[in-house]
Amino acid sequence: MTRAIMIQGTGSNVGKSLLVAGLCRAARRRGLSVAPFKPQNMSNNAAATADGGEIGRAQALQARAAGRAPHTDMNPVLLKPESETGAQLVVQGRRRSTQEAARYQRDKGALLDVVLESFHRLAAGADLVLIEGAGSPAETNLRRGDIANMGFARAAGVPVVLVGDIDRGGVIAQIVGTQAMLDADDRAMIAGFAINRFRGDLALFDAGRDDIAARTGWPCLGVVPWFHDAWRLPAEDMMDIASRGADQDGACKVAVPQLPRMANFDDLDPLSAEPSVAVEIVPPGRPLPGDADLVLIPGSKSTRGDLSFFRAQGWDIDLKAHLRRGGHVLGLCGGYQMLGRSIADPDGLEGPPGTDPGLGLLEVETVMRGDKTVSPRVATALPDGAPVTGYEIHLGRTEGPDRARGWLSVEGRIEGAASPDGRVRGSYLHGLFASDGFRTAYLRGLGHRSDAAYEAGVEATLDALADHLETYLDVDALLGLAAPLRG
Repeated sequence: MTRAIMIQGTGSNVGKSLLVAGLCRAARRRGLSVAPFKPQNMSNNAAATADGGEIGRAQALQARAAGRAPHTDMNPVLLKPESETGAQLVVQGRRRSTQEAARYQRDKGALLDVVLESFHRLAAGADLVLIEGAGSPAETNLRRGDIANMGFARAAGVPVVLVGDIDRGGVIAQIVGTQAMLDADDRAMIAGFAINRFRGDLALFDAGRDDIAARTGWPCLGVVPWFHDAWRLPAEDMMDIASRGADQDGACKVAVPQLPRMANFDDLDPLSAEPSVAVEIVPPGRPLPGDADLVLIPGSKSTRGDLSFFRAQGWDIDLKAHLRRGGHVLGLCGGYQMLGRSIADPDGLEGPPGTDPGLGLLEVETVMRGDKTVSPRVATALPDGAPVTGYEIHLGRTEGPDRARGWLSVEGRIEGAASPDGRVRGSYLHGLFASDGFRTAYLRGLGHRSDAAYEAGVEATLDALADHLETYLDVDALLGLAAPLRG
């Protein structure tokens, strides 16, 4: 009989995704067939699934922890922000429309049937479903039509564990205040609470833990210290991006301009894991560093808008100076499109219709089209033949003379473009640096070496995360709270 339990938080970014990933690995090690699920996610960092759809990157990591292939049913509603008030709506892996926030808030309840359909289909092949909420259940302005937190929990009959983040401060008020804001039926869904991201002597919070339990009547399932190796796992939220210095002198320096609508920036994770690579995220208002070996322009959910932002920072001037000094440039997906001569969006798929000049560093042009490419890919690097695995998620087609110097072979077709001297390159393939052989060869071309086994490192970190939770959470008690699904 399939059982399920939901992890909700007192707010966004309290560590729900990481906790669910660790619990997936812990449950798998108990011999359970476990599947992750998130009814609604908001992220521009997506993963491609084998069935040709896309889900949040966090659910792909959780699937890996569970020993499963990512599937669109794991995240049936994905919102990909395109502006301050609008987002692309992806339903069961497929792009449905672009919606303004007010309209989505009004209409989201109609998606509950789709969410429940995916949930029950996923649950049919698992012993246990671990569900991640979104934001906070205490946001009363969002409660009507809710599909992400208590609206889903009540519809599916799934008990909830509430998680607070002590690193932010005020965790007692976070949890007690959440209880105060919930109505009686929502409160009845909560079976316990846990505290995340503690720093220091755990005994110092014993009184606080007991006070929460006394005020709420909920049992405490554990106080979890900060997991310091979390940076080794693929990040989903832009706020999780951080510059990382190298462990060695003479390191390869990779500069990454921080764009407002950065997408699929997990491309940076394998580079950050390298002891001999320093990844510097360059915030707005600061120039691109003059000593960088490589400037990497990441993907974007709004390519023309981010290109305009890039120019407004003066980074286009910095980039040309970087090339004059002999540096290298790599554009991935939206970054690749920016490097060309022009970007045309005649139908307004990513913003107002129109055409903008690109950075002019590659002899290619891009036209946005309505058919979206979403697929895992197997490739080889040219000319050395190093194996590469990755994925494509993009609108648009890019053509031009520099495509003749494509530097990847993706399932029999040439992919990417390069300048005549090879120092400017672009590609639609995300995730290519996770392939150790390719990353080693690429860094060698920059005059540096590779010292990491990235995929093995992710597996080891997931195991360490599960060990961490086993130490500080009562995992058996938490999994024991999971309820059988309604027939």
